[in-house]
Amino acid sequence: MSRDLSNPGNTLELVRKNDFQFKKRYGQNFLVDRKVLTRIIEGAEIDKNDQVLEIGPGIGTLTAELCRASGSVKAVEIDRELIPILKQELSDYDNIDIINADIMELDLCGLFKGSYKVVANLPYYITTPIIMKLFESGADISSVTVMVQREVADRMQAKPGGKDYGVLTLSVSYFAEARIIANVPPNCFVPRPEVSSAVISLRRHERPPVQPKDPEFMFSVIRAAFAQRRKTLVNALSNAPTLGITKEAAASAIESLGLDARIRGERLSLFQFSELSDRLRELSQ
Repeated sequence: MSRDLSNPGNTLELVRKNDFQFKKRYGQNFLVDRKVLTRIIEGAEIDKNDQVLEIGPGIGTLTAELCRASGSVKAVEIDRELIPILKQELSDYDNIDIINADIMELDLCGLFKGSYKVVANLPYYITTPIIMKLFESGADISSVTVMVQREVADRMQAKPGGKDYGVLTLSVSYFAEARIIANVPPNCFVPRPEVSSAVISLRRHERPPVQPKDPEFMFSVIRAAFAQRRKTLVNALSNAPTLGITKEAAASAIESLGLDARIRGERLSLFQFSELSDRLRELSQ
């Protein structure tokens, strides 16, 4: 019978027994809080019909809960030293497939037949690249429920005009509806991180809320708008070498939307960026 790794003492004993050394380069912090585990499973709405991809299972604390709640789990762990521990701790379950790989190099479309959910305690240093890979991969992912640094969670669900609002906000909102479902203090982990965390649910849209004529160009416009976020949108766009837009064209497109040419990019919604990108695209052709 596997031990309860939501108990800090059991986790520390397992780490010592296996002479495991935490690796800073992988951002390893193991969750040791039963209430948070429950909130993750409930927030992800996992049931026996679900296929689940877990990224960064660590020693298997959350993985065991996912195995009990879902139909099948694939757990992708980059640290090969954790693989024997995972196999040992999850030996009671026959619905788990442990994969030693870098999630950034994995073909997400070939992992499952049909739709699946993603659940993860993400390393803070690579949170954004992983989330964007999940959504941009083309894989049939219905939802992503992840533990991230609290300030990153705030950025994902920020509103226009605030300091947290930016490229990540708009990128996530294009693909999914973001909702923070739990705040997690540092004392819920071994070892304790220096920052607070949050669990955020990203429920994928069946269809993006906006339909720009060229989504890739829209995101180029968004990135340009926030590359120099303290500048006016006109200046930020006309200064972006990849866009090739003059200040006059930028001003004309912005004003055609009924906006002040002196506005900053942080004031525009996803819908307004979609409209703006279409106007700029027309002007550049």
